[in-house]
Amino acid sequence: MAAKSCSFCGSQIEPGTGFMYVRKDGNVLNFCSRKCQVNMIEMKRVPRRTKWTKEYHTIKEMRKQSSKS
Repeated sequence: MAAKSCSFCGSQIEPGTGFMYVRKDGNVLNFCSRKCQVNMIEMKRVPRRTKWTKEYHTIKEMRKQSSKS
């Protein structure tokens, strides 16, 4: 079974856990917790602007490296 990652925070989801959300257009979103689901669906937050997500930290590291050059 393939390991899935959370559509919001980017963490790995263990088999048998998490939530699957299917949009009307057929796009499937996987979430590790209700916290991630609410932040993306109801609050319409962007992962790259939320400090506890992996995407935020990767962008922060890229900015740090580009400023050193």
